[in-house]
Amino acid sequence: MALESKKLINNPNDVVTEFIEGLVESYPGLQYLDGFPDVKVVLRADVSGPTYDKVAVISGGGSGHEPAHAGFVGDGMLTAAICGDVFSSPPVASILAGIRAVTGPMGCLLIVKNYTGDRLNFGLAAEEAKAQGYKVEMVIVGDDCALPPPLGIAGRRGLAGTILVHKIAGAAAATGLSLSDVAAEARHACGIVGTMGVALSVCTLPGQPKSDRLGAGKMELGLGIHGEPGAIVADIQPVDLVVSHVLNRILSEETNYVPIKRGSRVVLMINGLGATPVMELMIAAGKAVPILQLEHGLAVVRVYTGSFMTSLDMAGFSISIMKAEQAILKRLDAATKAPHWPVGADGDHPPAKIPVPVPSSRSTKSDEVQVLGRPQQLSQQGCALEVAIEAATLAIINLKDTLNDWDSKVGDGDCGSTMARGATAIQEDLKKYYPLNDAAETINEIGSSVRRVMGGTSGILYDIFCKAAYARLKLGNQSEITPLQWADAFEAAISAVMLYGGAAPGYRTMLDALIPASTLLKQRLTIGDDPLDAFVTSSDAAVDGAECTKQMEAQAGRSTYVSGDILKSVPDPGAIAAASWYRAAALALKQASLSP
Repeated sequence: MALESKKLINNPNDVVTEFIEGLVESYPGLQYLDGFPDVKVVLRADVSGPTYDKVAVISGGGSGHEPAHAGFVGDGMLTAAICGDVFSSPPVASILAGIRAVTGPMGCLLIVKNYTGDRLNFGLAAEEAKAQGYKVEMVIVGDDCALPPPLGIAGRRGLAGTILVHKIAGAAAATGLSLSDVAAEARHACGIVGTMGVALSVCTLPGQPKSDRLGAGKMELGLGIHGEPGAIVADIQPVDLVVSHVLNRILSEETNYVPIKRGSRVVLMINGLGATPVMELMIAAGKAVPILQLEHGLAVVRVYTGSFMTSLDMAGFSISIMKAEQAILKRLDAATKAPHWPVGADGDHPPAKIPVPVPSSRSTKSDEVQVLGRPQQLSQQGCALEVAIEAATLAIINLKDTLNDWDSKVGDGDCGSTMARGATAIQEDLKKYYPLNDAAETINEIGSSVRRVMGGTSGILYDIFCKAAYARLKLGNQSEITPLQWADAFEAAISAVMLYGGAAPGYRTMLDALIPASTLLKQRLTIGDDPLDAFVTSSDAAVDGAECTKQMEAQAGRSTYVSGDILKSVPDPGAIAAASWYRAAALALKQASLSP
């Protein structure tokens, strides 16, 4: 059942930039890069990359988890935080801007929660930064203890334990340690912390209706910070029983997620998920300490209680337990000016804040860039491309609400919005910039449009898809592309998505729609079928493949954490989206009798 949501916001699309503006006005030690709305980076006001003489510690991810991550920027903790749109990984360009802004000769450490979009975007940014001469290492945090070890490539999710890793790495960097030593301390911290959450409600995205998926009198154990379903839905229990269950799960010898045994000293973090009163958090903390002491034989030496990594307005809390080695305690106790670590903010508020200019790239390439634009007169191939693009994007925009509805059951509920945002950008850029008579460059520009506006995993995967197709089409060095060359480019694009995304056929992703289409298209063209007929026939295979995802066990993305019964009720939204734009393009070209 969907209910009207209430938010104290302006335009839902502006919530992240307006949050950043309010954050830097509230804390004198913070600044942001002047790149709104594309570049959303919060950084220490006293750090400039070229002169910074310590390792820069950078983190980030989708917004909606405030105060994480921007609220933990400050001396002794993070040097910069990269903010994506709500629940969407920040784009590569933003991550690169943050790296350039704060990284000096000592290099930088990227601390990334274990979500596919974050791994891909931060990973690509790290590789590009290395190519530009920066020293970069990356640490992946996966502290989730709620679910059994997942299948496929997904791994354990990154949760509130990430904040403790931030503090340890930031304190280590502040002492002047080398990049390798700071990274080693962060990796060690990742291995000795575990987290599990419990929620009384799901979160509500800005501008979307409120969901009551859990229903009255129910709670959910082990759900993720993006609202993805958890391990168990149960009747609400007294907090003593809830805390006991969560601690038993984190410290389970069966899963052995954390190396904590009886007699160990531990750090306890009680983290509010966004809508939980401080009173309830303190009650949970008060119950957790004696349970750890009496039932598990552990010495609790530090307790942090508050809202550190939230999920918008979700009601509930998570508990994190970290093994309290002496070196760990030294880092946790070290001074920091990060405003949302449990210490006070200090410093005089300046009369005005002038945004820091976005630094230029170190790239050695020529500054002269070929100017592309829409040709005044279209060739036959240019007309075909325009027809196909218009049909494909319109199909995605019309499917927005359906995709969101399906994705709310198996993901974070924004697949339709994300895809529609990309499709709208393509439509707008098509009218102004696409050099439609040059097929390869047009595909490249589609990738650029997608990369600019689409966050999360789907955005970067479609960008990779377009870049790989562009590279294959450029090999032919021809102005007119043959149908078989299109099929080869399609095949190369799919291979690139498989290589970098890690998914394979049967993983319940968009590949399960695209691979059957590519295979059949190549077969039909090779035996001499009419290209338009081959395109339409292959689109049937795409639709069939997408529908078959109902029978597949998810092995990539957030659907990995969803029960099989729920997965069987809906197809994979990403696969349906891929099949829809592919079929719409095929039918439009057939109707217009235009071969691409």
